[in-house]
Amino acid sequence: MSILKLENISYSYDGREKVLDNINYVFEKGRVYAIVGRSGAGKTTLLSLLSGLTSPTDGRILFDEKDVKKVDRYKYRSRYVGVVFQQFNLLPHLNAVENVELSMRASGKKINDKRKQAFELLEKVNLDETLAKRRILKLSGGEQQRVAIARALSFNPDIILADEPTGNLDLSTQDEVMDIFKRLSHEENKCVIIVSHSPEVAAQADEVYELASLRKSKKKGTKNKKQV
Repeated sequence: MSILKLENISYSYDGREKVLDNINYVFEKGRVYAIVGRSGAGKTTLLSLLSGLTSPTDGRILFDEKDVKKVDRYKYRSRYVGVVFQQFNLLPHLNAVENVELSMRASGKKINDKRKQAFELLEKVNLDETLAKRRILKLSGGEQQRVAIARALSFNPDIILADEPTGNLDLSTQDEVMDIFKRLSHEENKCVIIVSHSPEVAAQADEVYELASLRKSKKKGTKNKKQV
């Protein structure tokens, strides 16, 4: 059963320039999805729609069989969907564990010992206590991305959305981050959706959705499934 479903989704800027046209995708728990396509194909727009930050011009997005438009949008974003950004978006004046704790407080979920759980989440993404207590700017790019993943997991969401999460990393670190995403999906039954330009990232996904650019051709978004 799907956790997210896109039904005939279209999106236009200011009602004029169409970026997405009649997209029908299905996302399930326990799988890693890669969304690929050329620049301008609407990948970031699609991620904004999935995260509830933007509403489609036409069509429906269903979360657990409910129209996202009819779901409390703040609760949806702070309880059910965790987002990982390419630029990390961490607070540099805090250390790693404090960044994760802050996200827990923002979610509003009742967590008895936030500090303990934050350390556990950082350990889950291969950051020990020493690194957890280190200021963000003292961490490498790969370490900062792991903190960002732990932060996205801080309220135990069903869905992880990642926007070019390996774009600033070398290939070795990229593989380490992808291993974390695959473990979260396959062992913890998360739905992981990654927007990426990287063929290496797409090759490690369970399923690949390819968006065609409407700016260059008037073709609709196409779907290409790839089993790994």
